[in-house]
Amino acid sequence: MSTPRFLNLPPGVTPLKLETPQGAFAALEALPVSGVVERWPALLVPGLTGSKEDFIAVLQTLAQSGRRVLAVDLRGQYETPGPDDPGAYTCAALGADIDLLAQIVGDGEPLHLVGHSFGGLVTREAVIDGRTKFASYTLMSSGPAAIVGRRAHASRRIMEEVPRFGLEQVWHDSFEPEALSAGVPDDILAFLRKRLLSNSPVGLSRMAREVVSMHDRTEELRQVEVPTLVLFGEHDDGWPADMQAEMAQALGAEIVVVPGAAHSPAVEAPETTAAALIRFWNRAETRHMDTRSASV
Repeated sequence: MSTPRFLNLPPGVTPLKLETPQGAFAALEALPVSGVVERWPALLVPGLTGSKEDFIAVLQTLAQSGRRVLAVDLRGQYETPGPDDPGAYTCAALGADIDLLAQIVGDGEPLHLVGHSFGGLVTREAVIDGRTKFASYTLMSSGPAAIVGRRAHASRRIMEEVPRFGLEQVWHDSFEPEALSAGVPDDILAFLRKRLLSNSPVGLSRMAREVVSMHDRTEELRQVEVPTLVLFGEHDDGWPADMQAEMAQALGAEIVVVPGAAHSPAVEAPETTAAALIRFWNRAETRHMDTRSASV
């Protein structure tokens, strides 16, 4: 699970609710603390056991580039409620939620979309379905199909044990020992417990099923004309680095390997990650403007 290193919101970052026809989504909104919003907005989507707080360390820097930036909880995650219908938590259903959020956040402007880990599989659905025209798309520590390795094993445990034993037992048996062995401070540990127990059990177990069974949609994504970035830590233990690099090559995407980072570069190397996103977003906007000027 992504583990934020701090929880105090930086200047310019505030919590809010995004109202949609499908209900309210909890978000963190970041605005420039100096200057004005003059560039296109961005929407950041977390992974399976994560939340909007996974992006706290990058939000202020991203917003200072002249953007409104929002990180959200998916349906059924942490502070966003969800139904007891497993069908609401498929990648396709969650991708439809991203379309709604993108249209609200963008408010008529193109929008930069970032999906971390399982959030990459979800946001990919929104890009492929074509309902929303995105300014750019970033897959952060996310692969072409089902997750592999130890994270696949952990996801299968969630899928099998949450319905049988409940979130509290799964926290004590799995998540708490992992956090304690990593030396997580008490305040962060309390947050991780609260976050896990606030998830929809139905939603978490179904999303875990999705992340270990998702098929490869690289070819479909390749056919979408959107500037794409594949960004991951050099020590990623979700999808192997060579798998993500091969996906980037197949997509014709830009690629950034973050030194020293593992599966959560926005937490482990926030300044490097934010700088890479800003460079990519700026280039995407410049290319769009050049293309529009050439067509006039």
